[in-house]
Amino acid sequence: MKRRLALLVVGALAAWLAVSYPARLLGGDAALLHSLAAVALCLIPTALTLAWAGWAFRQSPEQQLLVVLGGSGVRMAVILGAGLLLYAFVPDFHRNGFWLWLLGFYLYTLALEIILLVAARPPAGDRV
Repeated sequence: MKRRLALLVVGALAAWLAVSYPARLLGGDAALLHSLAAVALCLIPTALTLAWAGWAFRQSPEQQLLVVLGGSGVRMAVILGAGLLLYAFVPDFHRNGFWLWLLGFYLYTLALEIILLVAARPPAGDRV
């Protein structure tokens, strides 16, 4: 479990590092701020849902279904809610670029989480 969380954090931060310099060159300090906020907003709830899924895989099938359905909703609500709060109350985030960064990192961290979850599942014949 700790290994998957570490891979998620390293993967998200590596993606941010890869885009931060070009973002700063093209969009200035605002793009750097937006990208950093977006990766932080996406990484925290994704890490929590990944940990929740790791726990649920050792539980009943009902708990696993709850994670599959609830995890996406919780993650989306937290990220969108935090993004709306930043957009509404922090003038530096009153730009459409912020929403593009948030969407990009949301999709990236979601894909990374799915890859880590699928890789961690035992083969179908090994499950009881």
